[in-house]
Amino acid sequence: MRRHGKKLSRGFSSLAVLGALLVIGGIVGLVYTGAATLTSMLLFGWLLLIGGAVGLLQAVQSRGTSYFWLAAVVAALNIAAGVVVIRHPEGSAEALTMFAALLFLTGGLFRLVGSVVVRGPQFGWTLLQGAFGLLLGLLVLFDWPHSSRYVLGLFFSLALLFDGLGLIAIGVGGRRIVSMVTPPEPLPESSVGPSADPSPGPSLESSESVRDQSNN
Repeated sequence: MRRHGKKLSRGFSSLAVLGALLVIGGIVGLVYTGAATLTSMLLFGWLLLIGGAVGLLQAVQSRGTSYFWLAAVVAALNIAAGVVVIRHPEGSAEALTMFAALLFLTGGLFRLVGSVVVRGPQFGWTLLQGAFGLLLGLLVLFDWPHSSRYVLGLFFSLALLFDGLGLIAIGVGGRRIVSMVTPPEPLPESSVGPSADPSPGPSLESSESVRDQSNN
């Protein structure tokens, strides 16, 4: 039980260390949002490229099936998109920033209309979410394409920061729980205490001599 507890503690410690690294990366990204934007786009491009290559390999292995051509086309599109994003990260960032702004606008508008029409128990919260999404989309859209230099990097850095904080909380909490349920190690036997007299008792000859002297 103690051995498994130590393994779990090491695993949770690794999660906490990984969370600390993510937090540091998120803070650095918040300071250098431009570099974080380019980094996020390059990571996104490589993920598309690697995912497309893996998908193409699986499509080749499954040739002769009904979904072979669909898997091959999807893999080829992922590879092409990955190459484009890696070769043109700034233009890709502008396109994704425009897409994010339109997504915020449509999501905020739908939440606003839905909250006014339905008026459910979460009316105020839904209305606030819709207004915030609509305002964020307008801010990003009005500052486009300049906003593409920092919006994606800001979101990427915030994601790293909050993911890192979550991993740190899981690691610290897990170590605490493991220490609570793991039995403590047995204490070593104390060497302090009354020791037995190693000297042997009186021999048989000495006792007989004492008896003879008493008879005389």
